[in-house]
Amino acid sequence: MVRRKGSDFYEPISWENAFSLIGEELRALASPNEASFYTSGRASNEAAFMYGLFARQFGTNNLPDCSNMCHESSGTGLTEAIGYGKATVRIEDFACADAIFVIGQNPGTCHPRMLTELQKAVRNGCKLVSVNPLLEAGLIRFKNPQEPLHLLGRGTPMACLFLPVRINGDVALLKGIMKEMLEEDDRTGGKVLAHDFIDHHTEGFEEFARDLRAESWDKIVAGSGISRRLIRDAAKIAIDARSMICTWAMGITQHKNGVANVQSIANFVFLRGQIGRKGAGLCPVRGHSNVQGDRTVGIWEQMSPEFLKALGKEFNFDPPEAHGFDTVCTIEAMHKGKVKVFIGLGGNFLVATPDTNYTSEALARCRLTVQISTKLNRGHLITGEQALILPCLVISANAGIQLPSRFVIPANAGIQLLASKEIRCIAKARARRKPR
Repeated sequence: MVRRKGSDFYEPISWENAFSLIGEELRALASPNEASFYTSGRASNEAAFMYGLFARQFGTNNLPDCSNMCHESSGTGLTEAIGYGKATVRIEDFACADAIFVIGQNPGTCHPRMLTELQKAVRNGCKLVSVNPLLEAGLIRFKNPQEPLHLLGRGTPMACLFLPVRINGDVALLKGIMKEMLEEDDRTGGKVLAHDFIDHHTEGFEEFARDLRAESWDKIVAGSGISRRLIRDAAKIAIDARSMICTWAMGITQHKNGVANVQSIANFVFLRGQIGRKGAGLCPVRGHSNVQGDRTVGIWEQMSPEFLKALGKEFNFDPPEAHGFDTVCTIEAMHKGKVKVFIGLGGNFLVATPDTNYTSEALARCRLTVQISTKLNRGHLITGEQALILPCLVISANAGIQLPSRFVIPANAGIQLLASKEIRCIAKARARRKPR
């Protein structure tokens, strides 16, 4: 479907003409960096890889994706804290933990598969702590659908402690728990904290400890919304645990101080050396598997020189080296008229971004917006001067297409890749399908 310039409605357009329109707009740009290619985590690894390859062979690293808006702060915070931007535990570690802090995450709603692992841990004697403004039903009791005989009972009791933290009061709460641990370490003559680990594997502890000691309890309680008694209870669980895992999701990351939130969790883990061993560590819980998979296959505006060099060698071209626009920078660039063509592979860019009104203004200033979608959403109503909706099957955006081992797209080819014979055949087959 196409919404032409000056029109207030969409009308049908052939696949060939749609591809031609995209190609014309891309070729008319003064620079490849005037286009931005957004990717949702719902895209398959194969589709995302081809999409990123196309963007780089077109000549830009403008590859914003949903990771910029969900767990970018996890990657940044962890990389600065431990030199590695991903989880340090495996799924098997949960059953071996003595304590698990679930922070800013509702696994029953957003990650139901995880409840089975948490249930195993609780049955093994693990103490589960829920840190969330809302009381999540799945962390009160859990009836595992894989255990039919247990569905008639009351279910497995889950969290033993609920900390209804104020929204974005996590740093204050974590400082309170760590301050309690530090004070207990002082009272016991250094028997609480992992001083050997701290001395050999961390830096800046003395300055960190001074900051904790100087923080007033009144400020911690007011900032976190959690009573001193509950903070003390949480600290005791952390102190008694031989192996502790901290897991979190977007309740931690989607704040201006998301990186500080993540680094506070890392500091909490470091105090007792709860990292690098079985049943202990850091675990950001991402949503769709491809939120991480997209990044792994190259959907990032600042991929490493090693990745770009390997990509160029494999496909016989010189990838652009300059960092591109992430999601926020793409929105700002569209708003200023620096990005004129926006192409989105899946997702709902308008609603997923931080400021809906500002984003809608930015999209409206583009010459062309293209949405490759499996279903309609509100984002299709907020468009550039011209807009395209390219319907795609849910199964895969590249179903049935084989990627040659040597696959070269001239820098000025525009969208010619998408107009290949094989894809046209698939497109026609899709067009002939009767709508439900």
